[in-house]
Amino acid sequence: MTVRSAIRWAATHGAMRLAIRARARQGNPDAEVLADPAVREDPYEHYERLRTAAPFAGGAFARVSVHHDVCTDVLRSDDFGVIGGARADGLPPVLRTALRVAGPRPSIGPIDPPSMLAVDPPEHTRYRRLVSRAFTARAVAHLRERTAQIAAELLDDLESDAASGQPVDLVARYASLLPVTVISEMLGVPVSMREQFLAWGDGATPSLDMGLPWSTHRSVERNLAELDAWFRGHLRRLRQEPGEDLLSQLAVALDDDGSGLTEQELVATAALVFGAGFETTVNLIGNGAALLFAHPDQRRLLVEDPSLWPNAVDEMLRVESPVQRTGRRVRRDTTVHGVQLREGELVLLGLAAANRDPQVFEDPHAFDVTRANARDHVAFSSGIHFCLGAALARMEGEVALQALFERFPDLAPAGAGTRRGTIILRGYESLPVTLGRPVAAPSGERSTAVPG
Repeated sequence: MTVRSAIRWAATHGAMRLAIRARARQGNPDAEVLADPAVREDPYEHYERLRTAAPFAGGAFARVSVHHDVCTDVLRSDDFGVIGGARADGLPPVLRTALRVAGPRPSIGPIDPPSMLAVDPPEHTRYRRLVSRAFTARAVAHLRERTAQIAAELLDDLESDAASGQPVDLVARYASLLPVTVISEMLGVPVSMREQFLAWGDGATPSLDMGLPWSTHRSVERNLAELDAWFRGHLRRLRQEPGEDLLSQLAVALDDDGSGLTEQELVATAALVFGAGFETTVNLIGNGAALLFAHPDQRRLLVEDPSLWPNAVDEMLRVESPVQRTGRRVRRDTTVHGVQLREGELVLLGLAAANRDPQVFEDPHAFDVTRANARDHVAFSSGIHFCLGAALARMEGEVALQALFERFPDLAPAGAGTRRGTIILRGYESLPVTLGRPVAAPSGERSTAVPG
């Protein structure tokens, strides 16, 4: 198994790693972001070097667009499909042969079919139809009260630390625990396992990136295998004793033709919905807190007018996009903004850069919680692959951040945070803060510890 894994790594990440480094040495700004963690600390000036009058710029290994209109048009066009398991396309013949010899990964990853991220219609339409009812605006509205309760419980735990004056890690103690608890309860996953799921998620998320070092690749495969095995066992239990949660519904759901999801489809859907259900929100909460620390004037506006919080969350998503980029493959010869693209070509879309497009957003690098068109960002993608959990992430970010800053009005950074090492996902691995004196929670919001 290790030999096959090594062949898969060499033919994909290893070869890609060499190509990215070569382009970075030539001064390509896209490659520099991919190759250098120090550049990724603040990649935005490098993104701006790609912003020319042309719709696309030359990236590390494909055309790249940082223009809001181009990104939106590509994401909404059926001339493009997801990259998914087709990463072997375009590789030299010797590497394609090596991948065939190695075979597919034994466990399912978020970018491997039949994950919704890796398939196009009609498969994507079928999976999304079965899952989407759990994420409607009405369903999310019903979850809001429970999310506020979870926030209050976690803030109660933090309050017990406030008297000591010692710094706490906002990511570990709050930003990660709130969304993982919410999605666990939605999916019927034991909340007592949330620390384990956070560890699996942290270990698996580099699978979205390109050019991984061998050690990271091995860690990803190990974490995906453990997560895969757990979900298979959990879904077997739910088939025998289904509950009211989403996974129980999916395990017994029948499509219009009377067929249900296969085990592979169930595991892929469960793992994707679970991971996506907290990964984006963890980064949103951490990024949002850091932005408010850096912009005390915007923080004061939220104190003076709490009705600005929903718009502030969209502005956070725009300025510090939790998902920095995505890719598409040309399904048929087409033309985009005057540029001819051939079937099979890769196109990379810089979502984070598109969200700072001066043609759409005035003074685009400024963080402004009153920005009238903040919601025009593409942080959740667009088209048929628009993030299924966008409404949930917005609600959780708003509830979590407002509750945090209202309970601890003197909340302040305690040194520099540590960014995650991932490329596609941007957030904080840790964010040390001092809490200051808490304000009493409104009557009725205090609770006992989160059930385990």
